[in-house]
Amino acid sequence: MYATYWYISLSGAGYGAISAFAGGLVVAAALIWAVRLGIKVRRREPTSSKTHTHDRPTLPQSGPAHETTQIREPDEVPRAADESERLTPHQLHSSGSRRSDNQDRPRWGSGSSGSFGSGGPG
Repeated sequence: MYATYWYISLSGAGYGAISAFAGGLVVAAALIWAVRLGIKVRRREPTSSKTHTHDRPTLPQSGPAHETTQIREPDEVPRAADESERLTPHQLHSSGSRRSDNQDRPRWGSGSSGSFGSGGPG
């Protein structure tokens, strides 16, 4: 009975299993060593800027920046003078929209009810 296990362990499959196990141990040991080395290196590094207040950004004298709201309208693509002429990138605008000349926000009319119902009585 024990002789059978002995023959199996000396076969190619046995050597493969033993070498795979030994390789796994080597890889695990290398990973543990790398993590310990990384921890040691991090401890030797100077402290982060979280503890230094002079490294933090400060608000400008004018205060915090605020969002701006503006009404945009589509900026049409210019037409080529000739049908066979192609437009080059410098002839196109940088954005698909432009600032509208009329910046008044549209308001609801007095007779409409907005998006709920038809605006009529009950």
